[in-house]
Amino acid sequence: MAKKLFVGGLSWDTTDEGLRQAFASHGEIAEAKVITERDTGRSRGFGFVTFAQDEEGKTAISKMDGTNLDGKTIKVNEAQEKNPRGGGRGGGRHLG
Repeated sequence: MAKKLFVGGLSWDTTDEGLRQAFASHGEIAEAKVITERDTGRSRGFGFVTFAQDEEGKTAISKMDGTNLDGKTIKVNEAQEKNPRGGGRGGGRHLG
């Protein structure tokens, strides 16, 4: 089963390919993605790496957390499922 990792503290200069290369020695990577601002295309300072195998992901967490990538100390842990945002109107007064 695949293991998705959250990678925080990335340099603005880190690319998808740079992220992939940094983690490649720990196993088969299904996807490596630096998250960017929609409007500017600039890195938001974090990304995700998905390993094909669960155990490879766990190894990468222990080996890569706290290491240096592109001049910045990165934080690596298991990605958490994103909570769905509530739809509809939020807050404010109910006019009725």
